Amino acid sequence: MPEPSLPSKRRGRLFRFGAALVVLLAVAGYVVVQYVTGGPGGPGCRVVSGKGDGATYEFTPEQAVNAATITAVGTARDLPERAVTIALATALQESALRNIDYGDRDSLGLFQQRPSQGWGTPEEIMDPAYAAARFYEHLVKVPGYTRLPLTVAAQRVQRSGFPQAYAKHEPDATLLAAALTGRSAATLTCEGRPAATRAAGADAVRAALVRDFGRDVLEPAGAEVGDAAAPSASPDAPATGEGTVTLPVTAGDGAGAGRSAEARGWQLAHWAVANASELHITTVSYGGREWTAGSTASQWRPDDGKGSADDGKGSADTGDGPGAVRITTGR
Repeated sequence: MPEPSLPSKRRGRLFRFGAALVVLLAVAGYVVVQYVTGGPGGPGCRVVSGKGDGATYEFTPEQAVNAATITAVGTARDLPERAVTIALATALQESALRNIDYGDRDSLGLFQQRPSQGWGTPEEIMDPAYAAARFYEHLVKVPGYTRLPLTVAAQRVQRSGFPQAYAKHEPDATLLAAALTGRSAATLTCEGRPAATRAAGADAVRAALVRDFGRDVLEPAGAEVGDAAAPSASPDAPATGEGTVTLPVTAGDGAGAGRSAEARGWQLAHWAVANASELHITTVSYGGREWTAGSTASQWRPDDGKGSADDGKGSADTGDGPGAVRITTGR
């Protein structure tokens, strides 16, 4: 004898419950994915290939700040772009370029370094500049690392259980390295909407530059800081007000690792754009081009009156001197 069928009303309730559960699970999955990836809800960043081949990579402001720090630490040590590419690909695999305070066993930070294995204290490892410096210290000890496949070079440092995983990040890391070392001009943009909890002002920019590049980025170059309030003597002091940081780029500034002064200028300009949300940076000018936070598509546009759009130099009538990078902040 066949079993009696469920009443239609009950079947309807079960159907609606099942549909609601599916929607709930989908929303929960979406939230988890956005948490892991940084999500599209906040301001985004984008790097494009300077070769005109259409290659692009989109990432979050958090990832942009960390990528810029990793790159700055490498170039401050006069390391070649290949070293930066290896470091960026490694951090993409280990942490998705996020400074996370968890991992396998006691692994922490951008590179998932372990205090128990001598990489430093937990506090040190959670400092992106320190973590990057430690990675490079080990990388340069690998014989011929610039000629090795990226995954081999990275694995010699990391000793990962998944040594082939680094290779899939090489294309994105290559794009990032080209932009953030300054070799590829005007190729990195961000929306630049300010973060709610970060300090703003020229002092904050100055402190962050020193954090990533070292004090030489300001003092020997004769960098000028104009602010609504007098700049602090300490690079770690809180920021005050709006202001402009001017970084003259001279002929000798790009000498390390065969880099040009123009590349040095574009590195500083791209660094500023990558840090725009964190530091409330509103405009960045260099090489006859200007990036403005929140503008349509956040493109680099010709900076009228400051030289041609592709000459790689500033103009004398700005008062900045040739090749100066100008970073303006606001609340």
